[in-house]
Amino acid sequence: MLRIFILEDDFMQQARLEQAIEEVVKTSDVAYKSLEVFGKPQQLLEAVTETGNHQLFFLDIEIRGEEKKGMEIAREIRARDPHAVIVFVTTHSEFMPLTYKYRVSALDFIDKGLDELAFKEAVADVIQHAYSHISQTVSDDAFVFKSEFSQIQVPFSDILYFETSSTPHKVVLTTKSGHTEFYGKVSDIAKTDERLYQSHRAYVVNPANILRVDAVERMVYFEQEESCLVSRMKLKGLLERVGK
Repeated sequence: MLRIFILEDDFMQQARLEQAIEEVVKTSDVAYKSLEVFGKPQQLLEAVTETGNHQLFFLDIEIRGEEKKGMEIAREIRARDPHAVIVFVTTHSEFMPLTYKYRVSALDFIDKGLDELAFKEAVADVIQHAYSHISQTVSDDAFVFKSEFSQIQVPFSDILYFETSSTPHKVVLTTKSGHTEFYGKVSDIAKTDERLYQSHRAYVVNPANILRVDAVERMVYFEQEESCLVSRMKLKGLLERVGK
């Protein structure tokens, strides 16, 4: 199911876009989990707790007088989630070429100047496209974790390790492209996919991406200078898994 996010600091435009989205999902077969509306970028970023192409973002480009703020937020979203679907809703269509500079791979630009019918049709096209492509852009070798509160979908080859977050009831996933925090338990993560290995009560690792295991210091090392702990009891099993 889609998770839909709106970043728009103009109340009238917020209401317009929210209404268009609600009308689309009511009159179609699109299933969505949530629709969240934000006026402040940081609030939006704090709400992003999942990864995968089931996440659809409608972003205004100009936020609180900053002409390209939406582009910056899009870049941060893309760093956290390479598979998120990003759409700009703006009066600044001239900024379209900048999406290449910011490397955000936007699906579309929707012009706020469109009349109501054309605006709703543009929103409908985007939502239908996003819904029909859920899971298709992630390889068959993807890692998928679903719970009552979270859904994570990433290429397994990108995973380095999971660790217990300092935030209660949350887990931090570290991949080759960044970090994502979501609700879950490392013990449940370890049971989700037999390719993973729980190296410590607070860590679950992807043995395929381990570069080195220090048996003396009981540390596991990955690329990009990432590392985590391995317990004494789990050390032998991990060494057997990585063949080192």
